[in-house]
Amino acid sequence: MKPIRVYADTSVFGGVYDDEFKEASLTFFAQVRSGQFVLVTSAVVQDEMVAAPLAVRRFFDEMLGFAEVADVSASALDLRDAYLQAKIVAATHSDDALHVALATVAGCTLIVSWNFQHIVHFEKIPLYNAMNTLGGYAQIAIFSPREVIQYEDEEV
Repeated sequence: MKPIRVYADTSVFGGVYDDEFKEASLTFFAQVRSGQFVLVTSAVVQDEMVAAPLAVRRFFDEMLGFAEVADVSASALDLRDAYLQAKIVAATHSDDALHVALATVAGCTLIVSWNFQHIVHFEKIPLYNAMNTLGGYAQIAIFSPREVIQYEDEEV
């Protein structure tokens, strides 16, 4: 079975150090290391890491050895702009829209995020996917890490 291409935004790396999200985040990254997922991140995440606590930056740097880093391309910026014009998110949260656009343009099957306001939200996901379809891109699944990890008592 081919590993799933998964885009992880900044919140997932920070989740490793958050009591609420730690267990699922660590399990997700362990499954990346084991080859279950192909990790994709981006130059945007790298930029956001500058303001992150040192432990989060170190963990991110460690995980870069397992990741593809998507560059911010004209295609991704155009798709982000389409999301903004459709008012899926406000311009003040354009980086959240850019995460979705980068993952889509990079051909990821899904995005994992702990951002429940602008990314992992039941009203926004179909809107992102409608714009993806209009732009000629595949739809993308958007979940929290809790929803994509394999649990020990499950078989694939």
